[in-house]
Amino acid sequence: MSLWEYVEDRWDLILFETVQHASMVAQCVLIAAILGVLIGVAAYRRPRPSALATTIAGVLFTIPSLALLGLLIPPLGLGVAPSVTAIVVYALLPIIRNTIVGLQGVDPLLVDAARGIGMSRRRLLTRIELPLAWPVILTGIRVSTQLAMGIGAVAAYVSGPGLGEQIFSGLARLGGANAVNSALTGTIGVAILALLFDAAFVLLGRFTTPGERRAAMGGARG
Repeated sequence: MSLWEYVEDRWDLILFETVQHASMVAQCVLIAAILGVLIGVAAYRRPRPSALATTIAGVLFTIPSLALLGLLIPPLGLGVAPSVTAIVVYALLPIIRNTIVGLQGVDPLLVDAARGIGMSRRRLLTRIELPLAWPVILTGIRVSTQLAMGIGAVAAYVSGPGLGEQIFSGLARLGGANAVNSALTGTIGVAILALLFDAAFVLLGRFTTPGERRAAMGGARG
């Protein structure tokens, strides 16, 4: 059976697993983005908390994904809970680091000028610093999404949902009928999802970054 015939024969299952994978990654990245930005905002003004936040996230990031998933089985069991936890943990580092770097990279002269006109710390953050740091933060979220795609596939090790089931099932049956087709289907599906998510982030950046938005509107008028 060819790869195309395999996909055609199991289209409903593959589509269901693809939607599961995309949904899991999107939700985990959203959780990681909220947590990561909040941690970055809380830490960026002081060197020690900034270093501590990135160090802890970096240490967690160095734990092999299979090892972390295995360690999560005793407290969380199998299925969605350990999968989501592992993906969120791995997605945090790029977001925390880029949030801190982006906020610390805002021009001090702009910050001083905003303070000089009486802008409160909260308004300074929401009106000046976060919008200027947004492109760097978004880059961190894009990187985290690509990581989450891969970790989401590995999460099939703990019976996590998504296309990883196709990959692990195929690898477990290597030499058997359709084993390679199964592994290839899962791998190609994850790669396609990663490309689609990245394209969505490119569009999001174009329409949420002031300079990019003006350029896009100017190009449309031209």
